[in-house]
Amino acid sequence: MIFAKELGDTLRGALTDDPRVVLLGEDIADPYGGAFKVTRGLSTAFPQRVRTTPISEGAIAGVSAGLALAGYRPIAEVMFGDFLTLMFDQVVNHIAKYQAMYAGQATCPVVVRAATGGHRGYGPTHSQSLEKHFLGVPHLRVVAASLFHDPREVFSDFLGRDEPVLYVEHKLLYPQHLTLPVNGRIGDLLATSEGGPLPTVRLSAVPVEDCTVSVLAYGYQAMLAAKVIERLAMEEEIFAELLVPAQIAPMDWAPVERSVAVTGRLVTVEEGADGWSWGTEAASVISRRLFGRLRRPVDVVASEATVIPSSKTKEASILVGSAQIEAAIRAAAR
Repeated sequence: MIFAKELGDTLRGALTDDPRVVLLGEDIADPYGGAFKVTRGLSTAFPQRVRTTPISEGAIAGVSAGLALAGYRPIAEVMFGDFLTLMFDQVVNHIAKYQAMYAGQATCPVVVRAATGGHRGYGPTHSQSLEKHFLGVPHLRVVAASLFHDPREVFSDFLGRDEPVLYVEHKLLYPQHLTLPVNGRIGDLLATSEGGPLPTVRLSAVPVEDCTVSVLAYGYQAMLAAKVIERLAMEEEIFAELLVPAQIAPMDWAPVERSVAVTGRLVTVEEGADGWSWGTEAASVISRRLFGRLRRPVDVVASEATVIPSSKTKEASILVGSAQIEAAIRAAAR
């Protein structure tokens, strides 16, 4: 089950099941089918409801808002998440506000899909993870794609609510295989889920009672972290529990709190730039709730706060990868 194909099949199912669903985005029509080929074949099957737009993220946001207010369920693709900045005003000041401003009499359930992240040498303006700028926006949900969450269940949740949502999809997830829990396991790791349709997935080689570190990560970084904790467990008996939320804002902190209450240590991992981030919010919340039970300060792992270079070698030194995750887990486990 390749993630990009599963996501495309999910969108096809949404278009089939609900005539209100429309897809908008740059170059999403056939034969191109989108920059990452997620929408390939959909404009042929649904020519009136899968529409290529001009190269204007502001126009995509405005048309999507209008369609949503008129009763449609627009799903807007942003080819590169860097250009969410061109949608920011309409998302924050309009799309996210309508339902509260009009006491529920108007709803604007826009789903914005954005391809984010680096590690592909795309350079300063096509490699960023900018979702932290949308965290904490009232009435806007931010959800991160992962290999541990079924996109069908994710989009069923999106289309079953009247709330707007930003869905961030790291580019390096597209060619990966989904690894959903089977019989309580993912590979050699124990797997449990908490929290309804958009759960937090918990992964560990041993029960949490035997773990010494809790690790909190989402998206592509969660995939890297899972490989790290599996290797450390098998090769060195360093045991960590990984928590992978789907919805990163507003956050359900209960699973994280339960894990850290046992381990006494937390490492957060994200690819976005260091500072004023998801990880710092996690550190604030968990430090406040479990201050007396923490054995060391929360360790926030994030990318260097600078421009992302095109050189893959230099890019790798700036963006968070497996080496930084492993080093943080080792330091916390001491």
